Parts: sequence; C-alpha cells; structure tokens
Amino acid sequence: MVTWPTSFRNPYPYYYKEIPVGYLALIIFLMSLGFNYLFEPFEVYRPEHRMGYFWISMFHSFNAMVVAIVWFGILNRRVKEEQWTTGKEMLLIAGYLVVVGISQFLIRDFIYDNPLNWTMRYLYEEIRNTFLVGILFAFILIPLNFLRLQRNHRSQADLLNPRAAGAQTTPVSRPIFISTRQKSDDFTVDPKDLLLAKAEGNYLEIYIAGPKTEKHIKRMTLKDLETQLQHLPNFCKTHRSYLVNLAVVEQVKGNAQGLQLVIPGLDFTVPVSRTMIQTFERQFSTI
Repeated sequence: MVTWPTSFRNPYPYYYKEIPVGYLALIIFLMSLGFNYLFEPFEVYRPEHRMGYFWISMFHSFNAMVVAIVWFGILNRRVKEEQWTTGKEMLLIAGYLVVVGISQFLIRDFIYDNPLNWTMRYLYEEIRNTFLVGILFAFILIPLNFLRLQRNHRSQADLLNPRAAGAQTTPVSRPIFISTRQKSDDFTVDPKDLLLAKAEGNYLEIYIAGPKTEKHIKRMTLKDLETQLQHLPNFCKTHRSYLVNLAVVEQVKGNAQGLQLVIPGLDFTVPVSRTMIQTFERQFSTI
C-alpha cells in the first residue's frame, strides 16, 4: 500500500518528454471538449451566454490546450526525469489546473455577458471548476498508476537478477582508442574497465573501473561514444543520458520509473527508462 506523505517522494515516470507537446495538448483539448459539452458538469445560465454552448466549450477547451503547450513546453526543458516523484507529478498537475483556471477567468468577457466577470467570486469559481474536472487524475489515478508500474518493474527486475549474477564475465578485450570533439581529450580505454558514460550537456562523464572508480569529463556527446562502441555487444543505451557496460551490472532493481542497475564502484544506480526496457532486456540476455 502507498503511505502518505511518504509516497510523495516515491519515484514516478515523467511522461511528458515521451509524448510530443502538441499531441498532448490535442488530447487535453478533445477530452475537455467532450467532457464539458456532453456532460455539462457545472451550472449553466444560458441567458448570459454570448454564443452557443458548444462554442463556449470550444473556447474553454482551446484555452486549456494553449496553456498545456506553454506549461509542458517550459517544464520539458527543466525537468530531470530521474528525480521525478509522485509528489512532483501531483504538484505539476495542480499547478497546470490553477493556471488553466486563471486563464479561463481572463477570457470570461469573451464568453459571458455578466457585469461581475472580473470579481474574485468568478476567479475562485473558475479555478474551483477546473480543479473539480482534473482532480480525479491527480489524486486517484497517479497513486494507482504508481502501484501498477512499481509492481510490473519489480517483477521484471526479479526475472533479470539471475542473469545479473552471472553477467560479470567480460571476455578478454583489447584497449580501444576513443576520439572526442577536442583532440586533447582523446583517450584509450580497455572496454572491460569502462563502466558507463553519462551525458551532461555538451560533455560526458565517463566512469572507469580501478582500485578506485575514476570519473573523467570529456567533450563529446553520448551518440559519439555509442557509435565508437557499437561493435561491442555489451554496451547498451539504457536512457537518453546513459550508456552502460552490461557486463558489469551486479543487480537489477525496479520502481515506478523503470529499472535501475547497480554497478560496483558507483554510489548511484543507473536508470533504464520505460521506453528502453525491451531493448535492455533483449541485449542483456545475450551477453
């Protein structure tokens, strides 16, 4: 069971980078239009309408769509997916609903012929009504989805762990030369010692095994390194920011965000995003 408020800190997937913002906004528009027009969930006083109820529903739904494009477009550039939690997801949805409610208030004069349009009463009413429409998703579906994802990913991790126990049998390898975008950063490394690479802006953090794990910063992209290691079957991109040596994986864990890989010598786990799980499982089973 989920316990409150501890569950607010539970890892949760950030979906909004996987779905194009325009597509997400269109879904919100269609759901809002269908719900408002078909069910008329709130009191409707038709004498003050400046247009037919269908077009009023269109106005409200289009407004929610525009806010979604701006809201999620901004967040997608700022959010670190691996740090996302159920609490942050709820705050995101609640914040979106507040902004939509305020924007619905600002367009009242276009829709309703009412001298009280600009009063605090209607500001409160618009925010309240928007919350009533969206609250089901934020406070019921998110915890249920969390439990579903956590259960599924932990089951997947349990199936993979016997393979992880025997995965650290890297075949004999020869050092390879890696070229970077700055010649002075070029380096040679034995593939069996290359634990993982993590993208950080225009740089890579490259972790090398040894008596003490070393971290090197190189000016190159994850794609650059992936291309140069593509002939080695044990290297797998598990996340948009991580390239991992599967032969050194010690344990696989699961939570709602996906899978996490435990690698000796590192003080953090490596994420396997939900969209990469099938590719990871297929490649992990062959090493």
